[in-house]
Amino acid sequence: MKFGKEFASQMVPEWQPAYMNYNHLKILIKEILIFRRLQRAESTPGYQANPPLPSKRTSRKRKVALHRAFNGITKINSNRMDKDDEVILVSAMQESEENYRTVFLRSSEDPGESELGFFKKLDDEFNKVIEFYKSKVEDEMVMEAEELSKQMNALIALRIKVEDPIFCSSSPMFSSRFTNEHISDVIQETKTHGESKMGSGRMNKEHEMVSLDVLNDVKINVLPETPRSSLKNAFSSSKLNFSFSNKELKNAERKLKQVFIEFHLKLRQLKSYSFLNQLAFSKIMKKYDKVTSRNASKAYLTMVEKSYLSQSNAVPKLMESVESVFIEQFCNGNRSLGMKTLHPKAKTDKHSVTFFTGCFMGYSLAFIIAIILMIHTRDLIHSEGRDQYMTNVFPLYSIFGFLVLHLLMYAGNIYFWKRYRVNYAFIFGFKPNTELGYREILLLSSGLSVLTLAAVLSNLEMDIDESARSSRTLTELVPLGLVVVVLSLAFCPFNIVYRTNRFFMIKCIWRCICAPLYKVTLPDFFLADQLTSQAQLFRNLLFYICYYGWGDYKSRDSSTCRGSKYYDNISLVIAIIPYWIRCLQCLRRLFEGEDSSQAVNGLKYFSTIVAVISRTFYVQKKGLALKLVAISTSSISTVFSTYWDLVCDWGLLRRHSENPWLRDKLLLPHRSIYFLAMVLNVILRLAWLQTVLDFHEAPFLHRTALVSFLTSLEIIRRGMWNFFRLENEHLNNVGKYRAFKSVPLPFSYENDKDR
Repeated sequence: MKFGKEFASQMVPEWQPAYMNYNHLKILIKEILIFRRLQRAESTPGYQANPPLPSKRTSRKRKVALHRAFNGITKINSNRMDKDDEVILVSAMQESEENYRTVFLRSSEDPGESELGFFKKLDDEFNKVIEFYKSKVEDEMVMEAEELSKQMNALIALRIKVEDPIFCSSSPMFSSRFTNEHISDVIQETKTHGESKMGSGRMNKEHEMVSLDVLNDVKINVLPETPRSSLKNAFSSSKLNFSFSNKELKNAERKLKQVFIEFHLKLRQLKSYSFLNQLAFSKIMKKYDKVTSRNASKAYLTMVEKSYLSQSNAVPKLMESVESVFIEQFCNGNRSLGMKTLHPKAKTDKHSVTFFTGCFMGYSLAFIIAIILMIHTRDLIHSEGRDQYMTNVFPLYSIFGFLVLHLLMYAGNIYFWKRYRVNYAFIFGFKPNTELGYREILLLSSGLSVLTLAAVLSNLEMDIDESARSSRTLTELVPLGLVVVVLSLAFCPFNIVYRTNRFFMIKCIWRCICAPLYKVTLPDFFLADQLTSQAQLFRNLLFYICYYGWGDYKSRDSSTCRGSKYYDNISLVIAIIPYWIRCLQCLRRLFEGEDSSQAVNGLKYFSTIVAVISRTFYVQKKGLALKLVAISTSSISTVFSTYWDLVCDWGLLRRHSENPWLRDKLLLPHRSIYFLAMVLNVILRLAWLQTVLDFHEAPFLHRTALVSFLTSLEIIRRGMWNFFRLENEHLNNVGKYRAFKSVPLPFSYENDKDR
């Protein structure tokens, strides 16, 4: 792999603009090379800018010449080498800010202008890297280290108070090993810019004592968020006081342990940032020397080695201190366990996933062909039981078809997110190395399709077979058995079928159901948006309950469900629940003061609820007045939702941007894809027209099949929305350099100084 691609692959995606622009500097070097060749071609008659490759005879002579004895060049070219060494002069214009500028000494030569531009761009890139790295270390890492010191003081005090109250009563002071032996020294030395003398300036604080009175200055907030706690906090603005219970201690240790893991990850990424950029400057200068036949890299790389990027030892020492504290305080001195926790192994792709995905896809294709052949040979399309089957059985299986299609769209999203370096694992908040790739999602979708198609094929076979008609009860229970299998796998407590991801999704679903009693995070409202595109799936689940609970499924008769007024009303409520959840989530975010535009977003979902209710009433009762109401409310909701999709969620339709009517920054290489996506989004948003135009059945499609087809189009639209929504979120994170999740701290200091 070339260095440029390797350099890009190891970048922190959200910090990409802060890295050295290696590709642009390569382009400048290529321009220097082209300029040199053109100048040589003009000055030398018969010179070829792109000379042909040497023949075998020429290369053999060259090889013999290279094998001759080396007599030295010191005496012959000593003056020439001294002159070549004086190509550039590098100095810090302002040493306090470390603003480096390079003076190019050969600007009078022919390609001097282009080389002068190269060094100007090189200096700009280096100063950008220095400024970013210094701000991250001194403005963020040191402040976080100070906060961690305070948090550990409070934790140690709470630990002693809970585990050894007798010691507390006899000795109100204790030694804070964490603060005095580890991070505080690094903080002090970094603040005074004494990184070069960090080993000699250590203060002797081994006998300093910290009073247990530190617990009087802090409040604790370690209880997990629950609907009950949310209601309690809504009427009380104060934090929870200490009760000095073992539960408080365990929750505080768990939270602070996660804070240390995240802080160590930040330090590792900063260390990698420093190393990669130093390597990039070394590579680009060697490439410059090779093209220009100069010797400028030595002077420039000497400056790089003496700069803050290379000389600062704050990050390595903070990493060492954090590791020592983590092993001592959270791993009982077990270094192997601590290092394993702080340095998790990188996730590797398994060949078995690809193998079984291919097998399941092959089985699915075989089942589809078998079902088509069975329908064609038995002429089931024109059979007497066609309408009964499509009305009662087809909705039972279409649920799994919707799920498979949604998983396929999600797998496609992950593939393109990875291809264009969208950090979806960080945005969704997955635990490190637990996120599923597109191969794993394809495995799940293909496995579910195999189960569904096998059940459909067996159901059709038992339905057609005369000898199996006596056991009609068993035939009708096949869809229910499939639901039981899928739900059992979803809620299985054993560590199989990606348990971490399953429980993460179940937790997000529960938080959506309990909205607005939980703080709304991106996975919560992102999942709720997915649920709004699966309204028909929830209606079919309701049909499951009614068909097997109250309907006579033995005779395949659903008149008890379909003709019931209560069933229709409950079906309407089921359809608007996902939109109501999103509306409540928007109100929660509005009251927390996150974004005032959430009021408008909540109004958008409320308009969708009104549109769904009006269309449902029109379908049930008909009438010109209801039709006009349905058309008007649906039109308002469509315009509202489309505008929000394109402008707010996708960040497009920026008239004065660098890309007209798009964003300033785009990930996809072709701008036409964005315009095509906008047009498709508008078209697919108009699927409600089939309801108000009384277009309930096509000549070649049954009504239930048509509804399923329109639902599939909505799922495809949602899959397309997912990519651009997360792309916009990723670019917002890049613009603010947000590459790490913020973990809530267990303790908060009351006084302004500590805060």
